[in-house]
Amino acid sequence: MFARHLRQVNTVGFLAFCFVFSITLLASDSLATSFVYSRTVCPVRFHEVFLIRGASYLPSMLNHHLGQAWLTWYVSRVYKAPLGRVAGATLLVYGTTFGCLLLLGGVSLALDASSARWLGPIMIAASVGAVVYLVVIASRPAILVRRQVLAPLFDVGVVGHLLAFALRVPHILVLFLGTWLSFRFFDVDIPPAVALVTMPVLLVISALPVTPQGVGTRDWFSLHAFSQYAIGDKMEQEAAVAATTLSFAVGISIFQAALALYLMHRALRVLAMTKDKAS
Repeated sequence: MFARHLRQVNTVGFLAFCFVFSITLLASDSLATSFVYSRTVCPVRFHEVFLIRGASYLPSMLNHHLGQAWLTWYVSRVYKAPLGRVAGATLLVYGTTFGCLLLLGGVSLALDASSARWLGPIMIAASVGAVVYLVVIASRPAILVRRQVLAPLFDVGVVGHLLAFALRVPHILVLFLGTWLSFRFFDVDIPPAVALVTMPVLLVISALPVTPQGVGTRDWFSLHAFSQYAIGDKMEQEAAVAATTLSFAVGISIFQAALALYLMHRALRVLAMTKDKAS
């Protein structure tokens, strides 16, 4: 069953989809990230972040957070910025990313409050936490502002947070749509309201530091959450979902690895030039 689903998919169309998804994802991510680093670290431009973020896909293939750690270290070394301050900027990237994932959940509740009753309390707690956080940012308590790792958060202020959040929305939409639409290639028709609730959870699970690219944990969640939307009996449905998650992971990994190797080579050349100038 699994092999049959792989044979029946439109291979050229699916690989083209994976390629477009990978490039669009990197571009939208770089746009949002360049705003954060340019406002808090140094005037880094979009094409520079595109290079650095693309290169970080290489360690990200082991784990998303490893890639973010490499990016933070690289920006600190090349742009001569304090590591703690760059780490603070990375915290803002994380915060806006998870905020956008919660936004998707909020849209789902607005469309159908009964689709996931467990999501309501989480959204309420997250909303209260976000308001408290922004109040702290606006009040700028001296004991926190003086900390290097937190200083970037206070430097951008409430308006900067909202702008960073708005610029992060396209990146999360690309991630959401790409993951959701990949199931359509294997005739797994997930309703929009269900996707809005479950896809953010799937994306968070994929980023957990358990397995490379979330392989295994991501597939387990997908089998339980999406099998019922495939065609056929239970075994047929599970085979379709398994074929989707494995093929999508392999497809985007191929393009991201090729792009990351090229960009990593260029990034290391820039780092070497920076060291030569310093010496």
